[in-house]
Amino acid sequence: MTGFDRTTRRGVFGSLGAAALATLTMWSGVPSAANATEAGSYPAKEIVFIVPYPPGGNSDNLARIYADRLRQKLGATIVIENKPGGTTSLGTGVVARAKPDGYTLLLATSTAFTVLPHLRNDLPYDPVKSFTFVGSLAGYLPVLAVRNEVPVNTLQEFVDYARKNPGKLSWGSAGVASGGHLAGEILKKDAKLEMLHVPFKGSADSLTAMLGGHTDFLIDGVGLEAVKSGRAKGIVTFASERNPELPNLPTPKEAGFDVTLPFEGFWGIAVPAGTPQPIVDKLAKAQREILEEPETRKRFGNISLSAGWKPGPEYTRDIKTSRTYYGDLLKKVNLSQ
Repeated sequence: MTGFDRTTRRGVFGSLGAAALATLTMWSGVPSAANATEAGSYPAKEIVFIVPYPPGGNSDNLARIYADRLRQKLGATIVIENKPGGTTSLGTGVVARAKPDGYTLLLATSTAFTVLPHLRNDLPYDPVKSFTFVGSLAGYLPVLAVRNEVPVNTLQEFVDYARKNPGKLSWGSAGVASGGHLAGEILKKDAKLEMLHVPFKGSADSLTAMLGGHTDFLIDGVGLEAVKSGRAKGIVTFASERNPELPNLPTPKEAGFDVTLPFEGFWGIAVPAGTPQPIVDKLAKAQREILEEPETRKRFGNISLSAGWKPGPEYTRDIKTSRTYYGDLLKKVNLSQ
């Protein structure tokens, strides 16, 4: 069953019967979902899964694929709540303030934990102390896609056209400091181009704008299907490896440009700090099993993502490394504080 009625959109996956709800236990006279874990009954109520982007983009699609499998693994109701705003900071802050009982999950993004900390002093969460990371979920293989009316077919042609028409080309992204924004700024600086950035609330909006002729290109996984269907032209896979869904699309290096590439983008699952370890462990086990499934990996690939499992501690170390990398990169593209 699927319904939508919270915030921008709400998706409900699965259901729990009254018998399952009755397994909630009492400890010290207070009902506790965390203590229910020790009785082997977690989850015993609805799990809310916060996605800090609007519906329709890669993050939302990823969340729905994962939530569908998690529902089946845990036998739980999973409610997706899209909370876009502040380039992921709004939804991320909601989870930081949630009760640490295992019933609020976050689709953690690299933007929220590695980029925004360098740009804002007023984040509604502490990127280090506010969360426990369950594990990594997927990596990112963005595509540089241009609308069909732009007279370019290769990266060299793209660069030549941009240089001959300074300020004419514009690109859309999922917001200021999003992966697509930074990729465009990197290309702009390394190739010495003058181009205009147009931020949107999410990737789906930036794709709609490009296909509607309001912007000229984007660097985002959401462009994959548009390229495959012929609605846009693929120029390069903006990564160090080719996208398996577009095997003939070269990387920038293969196209003859040694541009700086963003640290590999990633998604993961996080819960509020203080969530009991047995709950974290149960979620981690389910997540690892889901990511090992061939069908999951195939579905991720269809939206330009690569399934990738790393346990919480290792994933946390990667986030710290990435945060340091972006601190230097943001200075290079003149976006740091």
